[in-house]
Amino acid sequence: MGRTYIVEESVGQYLSNISLQGKAFVSGLLIGQCSSQKDYVILATRTPPKEEQNENLKHPKAKLDNLDEEWATEHANQVSRMLPGGLLVLGVFIITTLELANDFQNALRRLIFAMEKSMNRKRLWNFTEEEISERVILHVCSSTKKYLLFKSLYSARPADWKYQSGLSTSWLSLDCTIHIDIHIPLSSTSVSYTLEKNTKNGLTRWAKQIENGVYLINGQVKDEDCDLLEGQLLNSDHRSTATVQICSGSVNLKGSVKCRAYIHSNKPKVKDAMQAVKRDILNTVADRCEILFEDLLLNEIPEKKFYILPHRVFVPIPGSTIKLCDYKFGDESAEEIRDHFIEMLDHMVQIEDLEIAEEVNTACMSSMNNEASLEHKDDKQLEQPIKTTVMLKIRQNIGVIAAFAVAVLAAGISFHYFSD
Repeated sequence: MGRTYIVEESVGQYLSNISLQGKAFVSGLLIGQCSSQKDYVILATRTPPKEEQNENLKHPKAKLDNLDEEWATEHANQVSRMLPGGLLVLGVFIITTLELANDFQNALRRLIFAMEKSMNRKRLWNFTEEEISERVILHVCSSTKKYLLFKSLYSARPADWKYQSGLSTSWLSLDCTIHIDIHIPLSSTSVSYTLEKNTKNGLTRWAKQIENGVYLINGQVKDEDCDLLEGQLLNSDHRSTATVQICSGSVNLKGSVKCRAYIHSNKPKVKDAMQAVKRDILNTVADRCEILFEDLLLNEIPEKKFYILPHRVFVPIPGSTIKLCDYKFGDESAEEIRDHFIEMLDHMVQIEDLEIAEEVNTACMSSMNNEASLEHKDDKQLEQPIKTTVMLKIRQNIGVIAAFAVAVLAAGISFHYFSD
Protein backbone atom coordinates (compact mmCIF):
# COMPACT_ATOMS: atom_id res chain seq x y z
CA MET A 1 0.00 0.00 0.00
CA GLY A 2 1.31 3.47 -0.88
CA ARG A 3 1.62 6.55 1.28
CA THR A 4 -1.44 8.49 2.38
CA TYR A 5 -1.40 12.26 1.88
CA ILE A 6 -3.88 14.39 3.80
CA VAL A 7 -4.20 17.61 1.82
CA GLU A 8 -5.54 21.03 2.79
CA GLU A 9 -8.61 21.66 0.66
CA SER A 10 -7.35 25.09 -0.38
CA VAL A 11 -4.35 23.38 -2.06
CA GLY A 12 -6.69 21.71 -4.52
CA GLN A 13 -8.39 25.02 -5.21
CA TYR A 14 -5.03 26.73 -5.74
CA LEU A 15 -3.94 24.10 -8.26
CA SER A 16 -7.26 24.32 -10.11
CA ASN A 17 -6.92 28.10 -10.42
CA ILE A 18 -3.47 28.02 -12.04
CA SER A 19 -3.68 28.93 -15.70
CA LEU A 20 -0.97 27.95 -18.17
CA GLN A 21 -1.57 31.21 -20.10
CA GLY A 22 -0.23 29.73 -23.31
CA LYS A 23 2.69 27.89 -21.70
CA ALA A 24 3.23 24.15 -22.05
CA PHE A 25 3.52 23.56 -18.29
CA VAL A 26 3.80 25.15 -14.85
CA SER A 27 5.65 23.53 -11.93
CA GLY A 28 5.88 24.22 -8.23
CA LEU A 29 6.37 22.89 -4.71
CA LEU A 30 4.24 20.98 -2.23
CA ILE A 31 4.83 21.94 1.41
CA GLY A 32 3.82 20.10 4.56
CA GLN A 33 4.85 17.63 7.24
CA CYS A 34 5.88 13.97 7.27
CA SER A 35 4.83 11.45 9.87
CA SER A 36 5.32 7.71 10.19
CA GLN A 37 1.84 6.84 8.91
CA LYS A 38 0.90 9.69 6.58
CA ASP A 39 2.00 13.05 5.22
CA TYR A 40 0.19 16.37 5.49
CA VAL A 41 0.19 18.86 2.59
CA ILE A 42 -0.78 22.36 3.72
CA LEU A 43 0.49 24.58 0.90
CA ALA A 44 1.37 24.60 -2.79
CA THR A 45 3.36 27.35 -4.49
CA ARG A 46 4.28 27.69 -8.15
CA THR A 47 7.88 28.34 -9.14
CA PRO A 48 8.18 31.86 -10.60
CA PRO A 49 9.48 31.62 -14.20
CA LYS A 50 12.48 33.46 -15.54
CA GLU A 51 11.61 36.04 -18.16
CA GLU A 52 13.51 34.23 -20.91
CA GLN A 53 12.12 30.89 -19.73
CA ASN A 54 8.61 32.33 -19.81
CA GLU A 55 8.98 33.08 -23.53
CA ASN A 56 10.45 29.66 -24.34
CA LEU A 57 7.58 27.82 -22.63
CA LYS A 58 5.04 29.59 -24.84
CA HIS A 59 6.43 27.81 -27.90
CA PRO A 60 3.83 25.27 -29.08
CA LYS A 61 6.49 22.54 -29.32
CA ALA A 62 7.97 23.18 -25.86
CA LYS A 63 8.99 20.02 -24.02
CA LEU A 64 9.59 19.27 -20.38
CA ASP A 65 13.29 19.16 -21.19
CA ASN A 66 12.99 22.96 -21.04
CA LEU A 67 12.31 22.72 -17.30
CA ASP A 68 15.09 24.71 -15.64
CA GLU A 69 16.34 22.44 -12.85
CA GLU A 70 18.75 25.04 -11.46
CA TRP A 71 16.04 27.70 -11.23
CA ALA A 72 13.51 25.33 -9.66
CA THR A 73 16.11 24.06 -7.19
CA GLU A 74 16.95 27.59 -6.12
CA HIS A 75 13.24 28.24 -5.55
CA ALA A 76 13.09 25.13 -3.35
CA ASN A 77 16.12 26.34 -1.36
CA GLN A 78 14.56 29.78 -0.88
CA VAL A 79 11.24 28.33 0.24
CA SER A 80 12.97 25.87 2.60
CA ARG A 81 14.40 28.84 4.50
CA MET A 82 10.87 30.14 4.96
CA LEU A 83 9.63 26.99 6.69
CA PRO A 84 9.63 26.80 10.50
CA GLY A 85 10.47 23.58 12.31
CA GLY A 86 8.31 20.61 11.37
CA LEU A 87 7.58 21.74 7.80
CA LEU A 88 9.36 20.51 4.66
CA VAL A 89 9.25 20.66 0.89
CA LEU A 90 7.43 17.35 0.40
CA GLY A 91 7.71 17.24 -3.36
CA VAL A 92 6.72 18.93 -6.62
CA PHE A 93 3.62 19.36 -8.74
CA ILE A 94 3.40 19.97 -12.45
CA ILE A 95 0.46 21.14 -14.53
CA THR A 96 0.77 20.34 -18.23
CA THR A 97 -1.22 20.37 -21.42
CA LEU A 98 -2.89 17.13 -22.41
CA GLU A 99 -0.18 16.57 -25.03
CA LEU A 100 2.55 16.40 -22.37
CA ALA A 101 0.60 14.20 -19.96
CA ASN A 102 2.91 11.22 -20.57
CA ASP A 103 6.14 13.17 -20.88
CA PHE A 104 6.92 14.45 -17.41
CA GLN A 105 8.14 11.61 -15.19
CA ASN A 106 11.83 11.59 -16.11
CA ALA A 107 12.10 15.39 -16.04
CA LEU A 108 10.55 15.61 -12.57
CA ARG A 109 12.63 12.77 -11.20
CA ARG A 110 15.76 14.63 -12.27
CA LEU A 111 14.39 17.80 -10.70
CA ILE A 112 13.58 16.17 -7.36
CA PHE A 113 16.97 14.50 -7.25
CA ALA A 114 18.69 17.88 -7.82
CA MET A 115 16.50 19.60 -5.22
CA GLU A 116 17.05 16.96 -2.56
CA LYS A 117 20.80 16.92 -3.16
CA SER A 118 20.99 20.70 -2.77
CA MET A 119 18.84 20.86 0.37
CA ASN A 120 20.61 17.92 2.04
CA ARG A 121 23.95 19.65 1.55
CA LYS A 122 22.72 22.68 3.49
CA ARG A 123 21.04 20.85 6.39
CA LEU A 124 22.70 20.42 9.76
CA TRP A 125 20.50 17.43 10.57
CA ASN A 126 19.60 14.08 9.02
CA PHE A 127 16.32 12.22 8.62
CA THR A 128 15.76 9.48 11.18
CA GLU A 129 15.38 5.83 10.22
CA GLU A 130 11.66 6.03 11.00
CA GLU A 131 11.06 8.91 8.60
CA ILE A 132 10.09 8.53 4.96
CA SER A 133 12.41 10.88 3.11
CA GLU A 134 11.12 10.18 -0.40
CA ARG A 135 9.51 13.04 -2.31
CA VAL A 136 6.17 13.07 -4.05
CA ILE A 137 5.30 13.94 -7.66
CA LEU A 138 1.84 15.29 -8.50
CA HIS A 139 0.69 15.74 -12.10
CA VAL A 140 -2.38 17.76 -13.06
CA CYS A 141 -3.84 17.97 -16.56
CA SER A 142 -4.72 21.57 -17.42
CA SER A 143 -7.63 20.53 -19.64
CA THR A 144 -9.49 18.15 -17.36
CA LYS A 145 -8.18 19.45 -14.00
CA LYS A 146 -7.80 15.81 -13.02
CA TYR A 147 -4.84 14.30 -11.22
CA LEU A 148 -3.78 11.90 -13.92
CA LEU A 149 -0.78 10.42 -12.13
CA PHE A 150 0.49 10.57 -8.60
CA LYS A 151 3.64 8.61 -7.77
CA SER A 152 6.47 8.81 -5.31
CA LEU A 153 10.02 9.35 -6.54
CA TYR A 154 11.46 5.94 -5.75
CA SER A 155 8.39 3.76 -5.88
CA ALA A 156 5.75 2.98 -8.50
CA ARG A 157 3.16 2.29 -5.81
CA PRO A 158 0.14 4.60 -6.03
CA ALA A 159 -0.44 7.01 -3.18
CA ASP A 160 -3.70 8.00 -1.55
CA TRP A 161 -4.51 11.72 -1.94
CA LYS A 162 -7.28 12.90 0.42
CA TYR A 163 -8.55 16.45 0.83
CA GLN A 164 -9.53 17.79 4.22
CA SER A 165 -11.05 21.17 4.97
CA GLY A 166 -9.36 23.22 7.70
CA LEU A 167 -6.40 20.85 7.95
CA SER A 168 -3.96 23.49 9.20
CA THR A 169 -6.26 25.41 11.53
CA SER A 170 -5.60 23.35 14.66
CA TRP A 171 -1.89 22.50 14.60
CA LEU A 172 0.22 22.87 17.70
CA SER A 173 2.64 25.80 17.76
CA LEU A 174 5.88 25.48 19.73
CA ASP A 175 7.73 28.73 20.48
CA CYS A 176 10.93 29.61 22.29
CA THR A 177 13.45 32.44 22.30
CA ILE A 178 17.06 31.32 22.54
CA HIS A 179 20.04 33.37 23.61
CA ILE A 180 23.00 31.90 21.75
CA ASP A 181 26.70 32.44 22.30
CA ILE A 182 28.37 29.94 19.97
CA HIS A 183 32.15 29.97 20.24
CA ILE A 184 33.94 28.29 17.33
CA PRO A 185 37.65 27.74 18.05
CA LEU A 186 40.05 27.91 15.09
CA SER A 187 43.24 25.91 14.82
CA SER A 188 46.42 27.37 13.32
CA THR A 189 45.32 25.90 9.98
CA SER A 190 41.64 26.88 9.96
CA VAL A 191 42.30 30.46 11.09
CA SER A 192 43.32 31.25 7.51
CA TYR A 193 40.02 29.95 6.06
CA THR A 194 37.13 32.23 5.12
CA LEU A 195 34.54 33.27 7.69
CA GLU A 196 31.94 31.22 5.81
CA LYS A 197 33.92 27.98 5.86
CA ASN A 198 34.93 28.30 9.51
CA THR A 199 31.38 29.11 10.56
CA LYS A 200 29.90 26.16 8.68
CA ASN A 201 32.46 23.77 10.19
CA GLY A 202 31.73 25.09 13.67
CA LEU A 203 27.96 24.90 13.24
CA THR A 204 28.27 21.26 12.20
CA ARG A 205 29.91 20.47 15.55
CA TRP A 206 27.40 22.61 17.42
CA ALA A 207 24.52 20.80 15.67
CA LYS A 208 25.60 17.51 17.24
CA GLN A 209 25.23 19.10 20.68
CA ILE A 210 21.69 20.21 19.87
CA GLU A 211 20.75 16.84 18.35
CA ASN A 212 22.13 14.88 21.31
CA GLY A 213 20.72 17.16 23.99
CA VAL A 214 18.45 15.78 26.71
CA TYR A 215 15.15 17.65 27.02
CA LEU A 216 13.36 17.91 30.35
CA ILE A 217 9.65 18.57 30.72
CA ASN A 218 8.65 20.11 34.03
CA GLY A 219 12.15 19.41 35.29
CA GLN A 220 12.19 15.73 34.33
CA VAL A 221 12.78 13.65 31.22
CA LYS A 222 9.55 12.55 29.56
CA ASP A 223 9.18 9.32 27.62
CA GLU A 224 9.61 10.34 23.98
CA ASP A 225 7.01 7.82 22.78
CA CYS A 226 4.28 9.25 24.99
CA ASP A 227 1.65 11.71 23.85
CA LEU A 228 2.94 15.26 23.97
CA LEU A 229 0.54 16.49 26.65
CA GLU A 230 0.59 13.31 28.70
CA GLY A 231 3.08 10.59 29.52
CA GLN A 232 5.25 9.04 32.20
CA LEU A 233 8.25 10.88 33.60
CA LEU A 234 11.68 9.22 33.68
CA ASN A 235 14.99 9.95 35.36
CA SER A 236 18.20 10.88 33.56
CA ASP A 237 21.77 11.52 34.70
CA HIS A 238 23.09 12.57 31.28
CA ARG A 239 25.73 15.34 31.40
CA SER A 240 27.73 17.32 28.89
CA THR A 241 31.33 18.32 29.51
CA ALA A 242 33.79 21.01 28.52
CA THR A 243 37.53 20.70 28.01
CA VAL A 244 40.31 23.18 27.29
CA GLN A 245 41.70 23.52 23.79
CA ILE A 246 44.46 25.78 22.47
CA CYS A 247 43.36 27.80 19.45
CA SER A 248 44.73 30.54 17.19
CA GLY A 249 41.48 32.40 16.64
CA SER A 250 37.72 32.10 16.94
CA VAL A 251 34.37 32.80 15.33
CA ASN A 252 31.56 33.83 17.68
CA LEU A 253 27.83 33.95 17.05
CA LYS A 254 25.81 35.87 19.63
CA GLY A 255 22.25 37.06 19.97
CA SER A 256 18.61 36.18 20.59
CA VAL A 257 16.98 33.76 18.18
CA LYS A 258 13.22 33.38 17.84
CA CYS A 259 12.41 29.72 17.17
CA ARG A 260 9.07 28.29 16.13
CA ALA A 261 7.87 24.86 15.09
CA TYR A 262 4.54 23.29 14.18
CA ILE A 263 3.23 19.76 14.51
CA HIS A 264 -0.08 18.23 13.47
CA SER A 265 -2.64 17.76 16.22
CA ASN A 266 -3.32 14.07 15.48
CA LYS A 267 -1.90 12.55 18.68
CA PRO A 268 1.63 14.00 18.40
CA LYS A 269 4.37 12.38 20.44
CA VAL A 270 6.95 14.04 22.65
CA LYS A 271 9.68 13.04 20.19
CA ASP A 272 7.79 14.80 17.37
CA ALA A 273 7.77 18.08 19.26
CA MET A 274 11.41 17.85 20.32
CA GLN A 275 12.54 16.94 16.82
CA ALA A 276 10.66 19.86 15.25
CA VAL A 277 12.10 22.36 17.73
CA LYS A 278 15.66 21.04 17.39
CA ARG A 279 15.50 21.29 13.62
CA ASP A 280 14.16 24.81 13.71
CA ILE A 281 17.00 25.85 16.02
CA LEU A 282 19.54 24.37 13.61
CA ASN A 283 17.83 25.68 10.47
CA THR A 284 17.34 29.26 11.57
CA VAL A 285 20.91 29.76 12.81
CA ALA A 286 22.42 28.15 9.70
CA ASP A 287 20.09 30.04 7.35
CA ARG A 288 20.95 33.42 8.89
CA CYS A 289 24.65 32.74 8.42
CA GLU A 290 24.16 31.60 4.84
CA ILE A 291 22.10 34.69 4.01
CA LEU A 292 24.84 36.88 5.49
CA PHE A 293 27.51 35.21 3.36
CA GLU A 294 25.38 35.62 0.24
CA ASP A 295 24.88 39.31 1.03
CA LEU A 296 28.61 39.83 1.55
CA LEU A 297 29.35 38.21 -1.81
CA LEU A 298 26.57 39.95 -3.71
CA ASN A 299 27.42 43.42 -2.43
CA GLU A 300 31.19 42.81 -2.37
CA ILE A 301 31.43 43.85 1.27
CA PRO A 302 35.03 43.61 2.56
CA GLU A 303 35.70 41.19 5.41
CA LYS A 304 35.62 42.79 8.85
CA LYS A 305 35.45 41.88 12.52
CA PHE A 306 31.69 42.18 13.15
CA TYR A 307 28.56 41.51 11.09
CA ILE A 308 24.87 41.84 11.93
CA LEU A 309 22.85 38.73 11.15
CA PRO A 310 19.34 39.18 9.69
CA HIS A 311 16.22 39.20 11.88
CA ARG A 312 13.44 36.65 11.49
CA VAL A 313 10.06 37.77 10.18
CA PHE A 314 6.89 35.65 10.41
CA VAL A 315 3.77 35.88 8.28
CA PRO A 316 0.51 33.85 8.50
CA ILE A 317 -0.75 31.54 5.78
CA PRO A 318 -4.25 32.67 4.77
CA GLY A 319 -6.88 30.49 6.42
CA SER A 320 -4.35 28.80 8.70
CA THR A 321 -2.85 29.18 12.16
CA ILE A 322 0.58 28.33 10.72
CA LYS A 323 3.09 31.09 10.04
CA LEU A 324 6.00 30.93 7.60
CA CYS A 325 9.12 33.06 7.92
CA ASP A 326 11.73 35.12 6.10
CA TYR A 327 14.82 37.08 7.11
CA LYS A 328 15.38 40.83 7.10
CA PHE A 329 18.48 42.98 7.35
CA GLY A 330 18.13 46.30 9.13
CA ASP A 331 18.17 48.36 5.92
CA GLU A 332 15.46 46.31 4.19
CA SER A 333 11.92 47.71 4.16
CA ALA A 334 8.75 45.89 5.11
CA GLU A 335 7.62 46.30 1.49
CA GLU A 336 10.67 44.34 0.26
CA ILE A 337 9.97 41.50 2.67
CA ARG A 338 6.30 41.42 1.65
CA ASP A 339 7.22 41.32 -2.05
CA HIS A 340 9.65 38.45 -1.44
CA PHE A 341 6.95 36.47 0.35
CA ILE A 342 4.57 37.01 -2.56
CA GLU A 343 7.20 36.06 -5.15
CA MET A 344 8.32 32.88 -3.38
CA LEU A 345 4.95 31.66 -2.07
CA ASP A 346 2.53 33.05 -4.68
CA HIS A 347 0.11 34.11 -1.95
CA MET A 348 -0.96 37.62 -1.00
CA VAL A 349 0.63 39.07 2.13
CA GLN A 350 -0.25 42.32 3.90
CA ILE A 351 2.46 44.46 5.50
CA GLU A 352 0.44 44.68 8.72
CA ASP A 353 0.59 40.87 9.00
CA LEU A 354 4.39 40.80 9.20
CA GLU A 355 5.63 39.78 12.65
CA ILE A 356 9.20 41.00 13.05
CA ALA A 357 11.07 39.25 15.85
CA GLU A 358 13.02 41.76 17.94
CA GLU A 359 16.48 40.26 17.81
CA VAL A 360 20.04 41.53 17.81
CA ASN A 361 22.42 38.94 16.40
CA THR A 362 26.08 39.32 15.50
CA ALA A 363 28.85 37.24 14.01
CA CYS A 364 32.44 38.16 14.75
CA MET A 365 35.81 36.72 13.80
CA SER A 366 38.93 37.41 15.77
CA SER A 367 42.54 36.19 15.89
CA MET A 368 44.18 35.25 19.17
CA ASN A 369 47.45 33.73 20.23
CA ASN A 370 47.26 30.60 22.37
CA GLU A 371 43.79 31.35 23.68
CA ALA A 372 42.08 28.61 25.65
CA SER A 373 38.71 27.63 24.28
CA LEU A 374 35.79 25.42 25.40
CA GLU A 375 34.87 22.48 23.20
CA HIS A 376 32.14 19.89 23.77
CA LYS A 377 33.24 16.31 24.57
CA ASP A 378 31.33 13.07 25.12
CA ASP A 379 29.87 11.65 28.28
CA LYS A 380 32.88 9.45 29.08
CA GLN A 381 34.94 12.46 30.15
CA LEU A 382 32.96 13.88 33.04
CA GLU A 383 35.14 16.86 33.88
CA GLN A 384 32.84 19.85 34.21
CA PRO A 385 29.08 19.42 33.68
CA ILE A 386 27.31 22.25 31.89
CA LYS A 387 23.54 22.55 31.99
CA THR A 388 21.45 24.96 29.93
CA THR A 389 17.71 25.45 29.83
CA VAL A 390 15.00 26.06 27.23
CA MET A 391 11.53 27.22 28.13
CA LEU A 392 9.05 26.09 25.52
CA LYS A 393 5.36 26.72 25.17
CA ILE A 394 2.80 24.89 23.08
CA ARG A 395 -0.13 26.71 21.50
CA GLN A 396 -3.24 25.68 19.64
CA ASN A 397 -5.49 27.91 17.59
CA ILE A 398 -7.74 28.40 20.61
CA GLY A 399 -4.90 29.65 22.81
CA VAL A 400 -2.24 28.34 25.14
CA ILE A 401 -2.91 24.75 26.10
CA ALA A 402 0.28 23.96 27.99
CA ALA A 403 3.56 25.48 29.03
CA PHE A 404 6.54 23.48 30.13
CA ALA A 405 10.24 23.82 30.72
CA VAL A 406 12.73 21.94 28.59
CA ALA A 407 16.38 21.59 29.54
CA VAL A 408 19.11 20.71 27.07
CA LEU A 409 22.45 19.48 28.34
CA ALA A 410 24.78 21.06 25.76
CA ALA A 411 27.90 23.16 26.14
CA GLY A 412 28.09 26.80 25.11
CA ILE A 413 24.41 27.72 24.63
CA SER A 414 21.93 29.43 26.92
CA PHE A 415 18.19 29.15 26.38
CA HIS A 416 15.62 31.47 27.89
CA TYR A 417 11.88 31.87 27.60
CA PHE A 418 9.88 35.09 27.41
CA SER A 419 6.12 35.06 27.78
CA ASP A 420 4.01 37.16 25.46
